[in-house]
Amino acid sequence: MTDTAPVIVTVKGRIGRLTLNRPKALNALDLPMIRIMTEALLGWRNDPAIAGVVVDAAGEKAFCAGGDILALTGARTDDDATPAEFYAQEYRLNTLIKEYPKPYVAMIDGIVMGGGVGISVHGMRRVCGDKTLFAMPETGIGFYPDVGGTYFLPRLAGQTGTWLALTGARLKAADIFALGIATDYAPSEQHTQIINRLVEDTKTGEDIGDIIDSLTGRPGPGGAADLHAQIDRAFGAKTMDAILDALEDDGSDWALKQRKILRSKSPMALKVTLRQMHEGQNMRFRDCMVMELGLSLKFVDGADFAEGVRALLVDRDNAPNWKPARLDDISDAMVAEYFVPLDADQRLSFLDEE
Repeated sequence: MTDTAPVIVTVKGRIGRLTLNRPKALNALDLPMIRIMTEALLGWRNDPAIAGVVVDAAGEKAFCAGGDILALTGARTDDDATPAEFYAQEYRLNTLIKEYPKPYVAMIDGIVMGGGVGISVHGMRRVCGDKTLFAMPETGIGFYPDVGGTYFLPRLAGQTGTWLALTGARLKAADIFALGIATDYAPSEQHTQIINRLVEDTKTGEDIGDIIDSLTGRPGPGGAADLHAQIDRAFGAKTMDAILDALEDDGSDWALKQRKILRSKSPMALKVTLRQMHEGQNMRFRDCMVMELGLSLKFVDGADFAEGVRALLVDRDNAPNWKPARLDDISDAMVAEYFVPLDADQRLSFLDEE
């Protein structure tokens, strides 16, 4: 694999390494990258010479800033990335990572959002650094937190996952470590040392955990922990109206800021995402991914996704014209339409079913 490939695939020692290599695009995940990663992981899965996998990224700004939405929507051409093909292959990759039988170590320094979360958070170890900036900002472009967000967000402490899903709040290393989104922390300048040690010293999968433990520690205190009570009180409400009312009743600067943020998001995305969080609490991972493919295709067919991409990523006027424009205009029946299962021929299939 050449150093111009969008993902550089190497094997050193007993470590398979995947380096995301589109730094000018903040390593945004496109279909060729998904295919390369999937092929490599499948090849290493049963290879006794490979003890584990490390995923890192070129450039200092981003691990992966999300899916390549501009390519997906046609604003920039990219291979045959139809929505159905892109999301199906991405969700198969997310599932492969979640179920991977060997240690999968993601070095998540820099921006990690959306699709970048999907190729990191489901791995066995997630090492964050000083530059880490995490978010699931999809409601701001008329979409919802996919890539397994249905599964991992409701399983965060209290109502933190619902808060992150609805508002797109951005968290730094200390907070994602405290929440368990990252399993480990090391200063950014030490991440290369960790990878080198894994290459030099790993003999078995068990060694990988010991090596990471010996080279990582705890970041300083974050700020989200101080907000747990307020987050749980407001975002534990069952409806969007109730959440907004609870934030207004709270009256603090933080709560009123959250209320303002929510008012800027797609009303349809908010209502669908809230139901997604409630349903995902008790679903198995594969069932979540099956549901997400249906949600994704319905959002792509709707008006808000195209409008959100236009307003935030293309024209960048930050003035989306959401339709419907108000939460009150969205009925439970309209939300339920998003959760109607796809027909059998459209349903997500997994790699071991093909």
